[in-house]
Order: sequence, then C-alpha cells, then structure tokens
Amino acid sequence: MDALNDFVLFFGDKLWSWAVLPILVLLGLYFTFRSGVVQFRLIPEMFRTLTDRTPTDAEGRPQSVSAFQAFTISAASRVGVGNIAGVGTAIAIGGPGAVFWMWTMAFIGGASSFIESTLGQTFKVRDQDGFRGGPAYYMQYGLKARWMGIVFAVILILCFPFSFNSLQANTISATISGSFGGDVAWIPWVVGAVLATLTALVIFGGVRRIASVSSKVVPLMALVYLLLGLVIVAIHIERLPEVFASIYTQAWGTKEVAGGALGTIIMVGAKRGMFSNEAGLGSAPNAGATAAVTHPVKQGLVQTLGVYFDTFLVCSITAFIVLVATPDLANAEQGIALTQNALVSSLGSWSNVALSVIIFLLAFSSILGNYYYGESNIEFIRAHRGVLQGYRALVVLVVFLGSIASADLIWNTADSIMGIMAIVNLIAIALLSGVAFKLLRDYLDQRRAGLDPVFTRERMPELTGIQCWEDELSVTGPIPVSGRRR
Repeated sequence: MDALNDFVLFFGDKLWSWAVLPILVLLGLYFTFRSGVVQFRLIPEMFRTLTDRTPTDAEGRPQSVSAFQAFTISAASRVGVGNIAGVGTAIAIGGPGAVFWMWTMAFIGGASSFIESTLGQTFKVRDQDGFRGGPAYYMQYGLKARWMGIVFAVILILCFPFSFNSLQANTISATISGSFGGDVAWIPWVVGAVLATLTALVIFGGVRRIASVSSKVVPLMALVYLLLGLVIVAIHIERLPEVFASIYTQAWGTKEVAGGALGTIIMVGAKRGMFSNEAGLGSAPNAGATAAVTHPVKQGLVQTLGVYFDTFLVCSITAFIVLVATPDLANAEQGIALTQNALVSSLGSWSNVALSVIIFLLAFSSILGNYYYGESNIEFIRAHRGVLQGYRALVVLVVFLGSIASADLIWNTADSIMGIMAIVNLIAIALLSGVAFKLLRDYLDQRRAGLDPVFTRERMPELTGIQCWEDELSVTGPIPVSGRRR
C-alpha cells in the first residue's frame, strides 16, 4: 500500500508541476484579459443575478432549479473538507504563504469558472427534472466530439462521486474519531453506516431533493463556521497583522516551513485551492447547467461568485483560525487535526464537537453535490434507469468504504485524477471560449440598453449544437428591467 501511495504521489506531483498548473495559469490569464477582467468588474452583476426570478413553464411551474439552488449545489460540492482539512494541509506543508497562492489562483480561476459555467448553460439539455449539462455536453454539442465527452465523463465519475466522496466520508470519520480521542476502532464503521444510509435517503430522490437539502444546509453551516472563525480571530486580534504579513512575505519562499520552498508553496496552494473552489476543473458547470435562467452568462457570473464564496470567505477563515492560534507550524499535524487543535486551543473542548457537526453537514452536502455531478455524466454516457440505480448503490458503498480507508492514499489519488480531469476540461473551454465571449458581449449590450438580458438561439444563428434556448420564456425579446416580474 505504501508503494502504491508513493507512486500515486509521484505521478500527481509531476502532472501538476509540468501540465496542470502552467495550463491553468496561462488560460486563466488569457480569459481574464480577453473578458476585460470579468471576474472583477461584474461582481455587482453576480449578486444581482443570484436572486433572479426562476423562469416558469406554461403552467406556471419553475422550469428547473433556481439560479440560487444551482449555486448551492455547486457550493455543496465546493464547501467541505477542502476548506477545512485541505487548507490545514496546505498550511502545514507550505506555510502561511500557501494561502496567498490559494487567493491568487481563485482570482485567476474566476475567469475560467465564468467561461466553463457559461458554456455549461449554453449547451445544456432537457431532462425529467428540468435541465442537465456540463463539460461532457459542451464537448459533444459545442466541439462535436462525443468521444471527448465520454472520456471526461468517465474521469469525473472516478474523481467526484468516488474519490472525492471517499475523501469527504474519511474526513467526517476522522473528525468524529478525534472528538472521541482518536483511537476508538468502531467509530469509523458506525460513521460509515450512518453516512451511507443518509446518502441513500437523499440521492434516490433526484436533483430537486439534493437542491432542497443543499440550499438549507450549506448557507447555515458556512455561516456558523464563519462565526466561529471570527470569534477566534477576535480572541487573537493582536496577531492579525503578523498573520497577514506572514501570508505575503512567506508566499515567496523567504522562510521555509515544513519544507515549504517556493515551488512547494505555490504547488500546494494551487492544488488545495483548486480542490476547494474547483475553478476550471469542469465540475461546477454540471450544477450551473441545471438552473433555469434567462441568459447563459447569468449562471456564469453566479458560479464565479461561488469561487469567491469558497476561497475568500470559507478557506480564508480556516487559514486565520490556524494561523492566529498556531504561531509555530514546525512539526504541525496536517489536515483536519491542525484545524481541530487550533479551535480547541482557542475555544475549549466543546468546539471540537461543534466542528464535528459542521464538518459532518458540510461534507455530507459535498457528497450530495459530488453525487449529482456523477449522475449528470452517467446520463450523458447512457440514460438508463437501471444504470442510474446501480450507480447510486455504488456511491453509497463508496461512502461507507471511504469512512474506514487510508486518508493519504485517498488524497493523493484524488489529486492525480483531478489533474487529468482539469486538463481535458481546460482544452475544451480554450477551444470554445469564443462562444462565451460572444455571449458576454450580448449580455452587456442588453444591460447597457437597460434590459434584463434574455438569450434565445435565434440571436446567434451561427452557433450550432444548442439544444435549448428556443424562446423558453414565451417572449419575443429582452424584458425591460423596470418591467421584470418578481
């Protein structure tokens, strides 16, 4: 097992060093400049579109999940162990400077997230729950490369519902075991059984039940966690200037922490940041495509906001919890244990129980979001009820097994698969980015005219492969902002 773990770690490090990170940065910068820094200048639009009214069908029923619900499905996948255990790992290996590179990659990746989620909306298809889509769909309908879509779908299924869900379950198990002293052999088995049962109860209910659970759990638990973090920062407020200084000065390898030379710091910050916010990875478009919106750009903006919510809020509060409470990172434990120790040292043993509850609910919501990503891609490969039911059963089994598995092997496997998946998606969005830029221009033209942007495929007849967007709102043109229905 150690030999396998060493090989997976070696392969993943080389893949990220020589392929994923260079492509991610170069494309992110290209999308940033070509779009006019869309991830910054349209921040007000991101908040406005988040609360848009959901378009309805002829009977007055919502066509699909709302923009906000799609946001919470993707946030359910994003906000989980990557924000808490992943940030702890990044700081333990790369020191405070890793946080700077997480922030930097989130900003650069915001442009990639906009492109991929806009494309996910553009090339979505209808299903019994409303809409579904994602990279596999824009590879088939946008690039006319179904084979590429199938390759991506298979990688995503291995990555999210299997590898990442194992990781989420493993972190829940480790957190609860830590609350009981760390060496109670039966706890992982009980946690696995309970988690698998709860997962089955939700995922067999379809995407609307997942959206319903996610829209309630994610905002509440994120708020509770943020409040805990703010209390800890307030307790150690005198250390805050020192923490900010260490994040920026140690980002350049000027002081090594646990071997955190410059390359290590950048690499671990980028990997842990991407695991958490998923910008450019190709996962969020699967959630974004489910939304019923009036223009594809709207969901692109909403999903970009999701990157900021994940990294600049939730990941940052973990970083501050650790850094203000743990002045000496030498020989610090990695992962969730570092965050747990920082909480307990600041607030007492009760906070360990509170963190266990937060981790359980956030990681559970991530399991649901990851499951849905897999479901959308299973249906892309073969839309058959028997196949879907078998997939659901496998996810439940993986959740149980992940609760009792080796954490190191799961993390390293997830990193490697995530890197391969990112490369396939980044190639696709690079080739299709011109479509997203056209849609952005159309959106901004309508906004400048004082309209609430509406897109139908007749507006851009040169775009082929679009399966929806045939005047879905029964309107002949854009709706004036003053005339929007609420």
